[in-house]
Amino acid sequence: MPRFKVAAGRSNPALSNKVAQSLGIELANTTIRNFSDGELWAKYEENVRGIDLFVVQSTFSPSDNLMELLILIDAAKRASAKRITAVIPYFGYARQDRKDQPRVAITAKLITNLLTRSGADRIITVDLHSAQIQGFFDIPVDHLHASPVLTKALKNHLSGDVVFASPDVGGVRTARAYAQRLNAGLVLVDKRRPEANKSVITNVIGEVKDKTVVIVDDMIDTGGTFVNCAEELKNRGAKTIFGVTVHGVFSGEALEKINNSSAIERLFVTDTIPLKEKIEKIEVVSVGELLAEAIIRTHDNRSISSLFEIER
Repeated sequence: MPRFKVAAGRSNPALSNKVAQSLGIELANTTIRNFSDGELWAKYEENVRGIDLFVVQSTFSPSDNLMELLILIDAAKRASAKRITAVIPYFGYARQDRKDQPRVAITAKLITNLLTRSGADRIITVDLHSAQIQGFFDIPVDHLHASPVLTKALKNHLSGDVVFASPDVGGVRTARAYAQRLNAGLVLVDKRRPEANKSVITNVIGEVKDKTVVIVDDMIDTGGTFVNCAEELKNRGAKTIFGVTVHGVFSGEALEKINNSSAIERLFVTDTIPLKEKIEKIEVVSVGELLAEAIIRTHDNRSISSLFEIER
């Protein structure tokens, strides 16, 4: 009997297969289907009793992806899996991590409760929108960072005087980590949000004229902030502008905005969320090997700190 098994939901089959290939195993045989009314049903088609089981599933929209994960965890628990680790490359609802106005839910906390109550024993995830969400869980969380794999893909494209830019204060730490890795400078873009999913660039702190600028963010949703930031930096004299983001949510017309922007040379994004369509300006970098290494180290009870260290 194998030491551990990896199962997957339907949200990101390409990434799940890359994880399995990196581990040199086949994904556990599961059946997941929707009834005519939309209800989900899942079954493990092989024995998972006493197994260290890892369930790979990103929880981006629609909510069916989250429900699939919860159902797969519950099914494994009832099938007597020894330990269940939810591997969540993209953790949905992470932006709803506080009460920023009266009478709203802290949905990120609700999701952590659902995962725990469904039977998950451990969580592996990549670049949470807010690192403090780890504290919402009452089970261990391994918070990986994609910066090592993105840096590897990015560095061959950089030349001349390079600076890294954060589109908001929350991303300064991440942008600084990239800058330290590549011995580059750092600038800060002051962004204000007059309303949800809209942003206005009010100031740029630092010099970008005649420099190669890399805009770093943990996710791109509507694309408005990223494109506005790139165009503002271009107007201030930036020579070439690249983008680096972990989670490509790309809702609405985001892909069209990015592709049509003359300010953007290239955008590097991971495959935590599958790209809806192939875009010439977007290069996808896989975190499959990173997740596979985290899985094997978790199973062997070895440290994975070297995988999520972002400041070196």
